[in-house]
Amino acid sequence: QVQLVESGGGLVQAGGSPRLSCAASGRTFSSYAMGWFRQAPGKEREFVASISGNGAITYYADSVKGRFTISRDIAKNTLYLQMNSLKPEDTAVYYCAASGSRRYLGGRGPDGYDYWGQGTQVTVSS
Repeated sequence: QVQLVESGGGLVQAGGSPRLSCAASGRTFSSYAMGWFRQAPGKEREFVASISGNGAITYYADSVKGRFTISRDIAKNTLYLQMNSLKPEDTAVYYCAASGSRRYLGGRGPDGYDYWGQGTQVTVSS
């Protein structure tokens, strides 16, 4: 059974730099794209960042480009999201996602991902 478990969220002051983690189990995702999405209260889930199976290709939403960095540790089967210069508008539940297809290199569409975590809340105070 595949499980994605996010951690690292919480209450953060504006300008803070927390790192989210997503530990995968039940399957090795070293050859599969993974990504981060977020959903703020009253809004639809939106793409944040993605990374290809070999880590060579990354995509970012314009709203986080230059502030967030996605990475992965193949040995630990773990995905990370380093968030810097947080703003109150970054407040959301952050979800980790993984593709089930080796051909998918990552991207914005949620349909490209087959596995999802339960999410971790990030609240940015001003």
